[in-house]
Amino acid sequence: MERRWNGWGRMDIAPTLPEAASTMLAERLGPGMPLGEVSLEEAISQVPPSRLPESEHWSISPELRLRHARGQSLPDWLALKSGKMGHYPDAVALPDNDDQLRALLDLAREDNLVVIPYGGGTSVAGHINVPDSDRPVITLSLARMNRLLALDPISQLATFGAGVSGPDLEAALNAQNFTLGHFPQSFELSTLGGWVASRSSGQQSLTYGRIEQLFAGAVLHTLNERWVLPTVPASAAGPDWREAVLGSEGRLGVLSQVTVRIRPLPEKERFYTSVLKDYDQAVEAVRSLIQAGLPAGMLRLSHPEETRTQLALALSGSKKQWLDRYLALRGAEQPAMLVWEGGEQHRAIRRHLNRYGAVMHSQTLGQHWQRKRFAAPYLREALWQKGYCVDTLETATDWANIESLRLAIEHTLRHALASEDQPVLVFTHISHVYRQGASLYTTYLFPCGQDFDHSLLRWRRLKHATSAVIVEHGGTISHQHGVGRDHAPYLNTEKGPVAQAALRQLLTHFDPKAQLNPGALLEEDECGV
Repeated sequence: MERRWNGWGRMDIAPTLPEAASTMLAERLGPGMPLGEVSLEEAISQVPPSRLPESEHWSISPELRLRHARGQSLPDWLALKSGKMGHYPDAVALPDNDDQLRALLDLAREDNLVVIPYGGGTSVAGHINVPDSDRPVITLSLARMNRLLALDPISQLATFGAGVSGPDLEAALNAQNFTLGHFPQSFELSTLGGWVASRSSGQQSLTYGRIEQLFAGAVLHTLNERWVLPTVPASAAGPDWREAVLGSEGRLGVLSQVTVRIRPLPEKERFYTSVLKDYDQAVEAVRSLIQAGLPAGMLRLSHPEETRTQLALALSGSKKQWLDRYLALRGAEQPAMLVWEGGEQHRAIRRHLNRYGAVMHSQTLGQHWQRKRFAAPYLREALWQKGYCVDTLETATDWANIESLRLAIEHTLRHALASEDQPVLVFTHISHVYRQGASLYTTYLFPCGQDFDHSLLRWRRLKHATSAVIVEHGGTISHQHGVGRDHAPYLNTEKGPVAQAALRQLLTHFDPKAQLNPGALLEEDECGV
């Protein structure tokens, strides 16, 4: 698989926008402003000389350093497309095993080098960006540490190298009739170690649990030593250090092996798409369903604005026209679309949804969603070619606050570029549900600016205004993407001074010179250097 160097995913996948989608975007946002992009050769030519010599521990190849300099946030895209990267790692390390990883970290500690764990490079929160540092920076990829190391079918535990990607992990387990069941949208490229380090959530977390429920144990290499976290199923022996490692974003050490709780492959999964006439009733249907204990495998509810936009982006003109006519005949002019998985309880779930005004249940559309579930990020490239930027925000809150928070987020985004008289297209879905509350996942689109710098300025206005609104209105700054550098300024509001002081002390204990991913989780001036 050849990976796109300046965008998402595989080079051989290049979706195009339906004509109706292009027309809709022009009507809602104005004409797109394509900015073009530099070639790989041009980008490589701008990579400065490394401050490190070539070594058996790492490579200083300009192309390798370029490919590991950024993640997948919109600022990362603008940097990659323009060739204005800011900072590059001085080297990229690709260890084959624990011994090589240990040797690298020992050398980094002795020579005061900065080390940034790379994962799958899918971060959308600035986790892997290279800081402006007087010290040489090494980006560390565990892509070669990607094998199934052990499988215990009796305890239903599997141990992998932390660099294993989602598809390779599932292929290894499926071959022995097991699954992990963790399917984030970044599944195609992201890694097991990255899931743990960022507290990831998969699309079917209702069935399988978030990564914290799946994480059983690990080998973590701190700057000083190898730390084994055992796989006991439960313990009252003080704090559980696995909780500290979850969401630590490389600040405590580097995961080399991860043991996860697996389960047998399901005999059959049934995915459905249902349409409800009224959004408020649809939210109530989802809340009451989960609180009643009906065993849905997943529930993903789109607001009518997202329903209309996603259908325009995904369906050809004739198919969308047919669906629009059908829904209008059923009285669903403002449809809320719910994608769900019901297993053996699908009939009971359908009956529950019918009581809240469902007008359609389609297993065909549900299966279509399942087949295309990891394809949405590829649309970013199609939108870019048309001159539009797209980004997402995600949070979670209690049910009593869910609608007021959604309205505050969408209002802020729609008006954040008012000084330029530039509309912003905003739409939201509920992506994960719990008895207590749910997550909100908001997508926003706007035309690229006059140039790359103007486009970045627009993003900053949108991102920072809305991030402040999220934490001020009782939402978490991240439900599934982690903190990184982009969200670190808002952690104080969410966590409070007591928790932040404790976190700072913990990071200083493990990493007194701030050599491990400085600036992630806590802003750099808080990290004790």
